Amino acid sequence: MKRKLGCLAVLFWGGFHVLAGAQSTGQYVIGEINNYSAMPQAAESYRKGWQLALEEINAAGGIQGRLINVISRDDAGKQDEAVRQAQLLITRDKVDALFGTARSNIGLAVARVAAENKKVFVAAEPLSDAITWDKGNRYTFRLRPSTYMQAAMLADEAARLPAKRWAILVPNFEYGQSAAASFKLLLRARRPDVEFVAEQWPALGKIDAGATVQALEKAKPDALFTALFGLDLVKFIQESERRGAFTNTTVVSMLSGEPENLDMLKGNTPNGWIVTGYPEEQINTPEHLTFAAAYTKKFGVAPQLGSVVGYTALTALAQGLNKAGSADSEKLVRVLRGLRFDSPMGPITFRAIDQQSTMGAYVGTLEQKNGKGSMVNWHYADGGKYLPNDAYVRARRPAAAMN
Repeated sequence: MKRKLGCLAVLFWGGFHVLAGAQSTGQYVIGEINNYSAMPQAAESYRKGWQLALEEINAAGGIQGRLINVISRDDAGKQDEAVRQAQLLITRDKVDALFGTARSNIGLAVARVAAENKKVFVAAEPLSDAITWDKGNRYTFRLRPSTYMQAAMLADEAARLPAKRWAILVPNFEYGQSAAASFKLLLRARRPDVEFVAEQWPALGKIDAGATVQALEKAKPDALFTALFGLDLVKFIQESERRGAFTNTTVVSMLSGEPENLDMLKGNTPNGWIVTGYPEEQINTPEHLTFAAAYTKKFGVAPQLGSVVGYTALTALAQGLNKAGSADSEKLVRVLRGLRFDSPMGPITFRAIDQQSTMGAYVGTLEQKNGKGSMVNWHYADGGKYLPNDAYVRARRPAAAMN
């Protein structure tokens, strides 16, 4: 497909977006990586988000007259492939910066490549706390609210419950491990009287729902914290309903209110779960209405959370390049630290000490109506209010990453 954007031809080749007709000295070249073949539906909404941002930026004349060229690569959901693609983008394609990735382990792998090559990397979707703390580096910034931040939002809600006996159910990889550790730490700080009576750690994409439900039910918890998503979440809910399990158990769930998960749950959406998510059709702030209208006009569908993330990740880089006036990595790092930039959720800042953005999340409860799930009684939780203090960060983040 080819269409005109100003005097520049824009071509889409198999999902890869390249700009033709511009000299390399007249553009910024940005590398982008995500798991387009492993999670095509979720990744596609994310890609549409950054494509919209790209079109808007270049239609407005680019960055101080220089257009942006995004070279997109598929990591296929594999860490080794993500590393290979990141290295090719840097060494062969000579990109000025990187953004993207979804899974935490892949985001961490690309962050290592970025640090080794001194290239700025905006980790768009990974949630692992390690990206900005224990394994953080000078060149990596993270956009989405981390597992710590979302766990803190949910711990606030959980602390108000009468529940004392808690169970944990999370996928056994970096994201799930971080989510469980943060939730336990933060809930205990608010409610020293709680105890965790059972934990289940199914391998990602390989949950044995029957055995998992049976083990958790045996512990007789008052409440359950879960960070499952995708098909693992669907299978767990279906098995729980089949057994009549957890009917009197409060469930607090990270990510379950996101459209990407609700679209999979459909008629299996549980009522009353306390969740983080994105009630797209209900958000009426001016910046979100403008974004949603432009997105729907361009693609004919409503945005999902991935759409917001993709759009904002490229927007943040563009605003950083504009302020730096250069793609020099050291200048860009200095500018991005503390940068306040626009997003469909309102203004966001990359906190200087750990390079974590203050993007928030929506917190509410699930409700099923007419075979479709949605969030109700929700509010926007400002991410800046759920970040730990500087002393906590310094205890976890390598000193070299803060230079």
